[in-house]
Amino acid sequence: MEVAEGGTIELDRVLLIADGDNVTVGKPVIDGARVLATVKQNGRGEKIIVFKYKPKVRYRRKNGHRQNFTGISIDNILPPGAEVPKPVKKRTTRRKKKETADGA
Repeated sequence: MEVAEGGTIELDRVLLIADGDNVTVGKPVIDGARVLATVKQNGRGEKIIVFKYKPKVRYRRKNGHRQNFTGISIDNILPPGAEVPKPVKKRTTRRKKKETADGA
């Protein structure tokens, strides 16, 4: 996918949503449902060797292939009509310096 690492993407072709006993199946997709995801990595898979061979006719073809991939992590699955939740800012606490016994 053409998204930088750390970016967010929205997938709109959702086939099924299961929340406990509540299951929604699309025909073929669920209209209005979305999946929010974060891109973890972009890369290329391991090399696969494709070797074609026919005996007795001196036919040999060797070819290699590496598939591009995008690794994502799913952040939220939104059913039809749901609003995108606002991101919650994480509060960082600052550590205080430890005081020494003599007060300096």
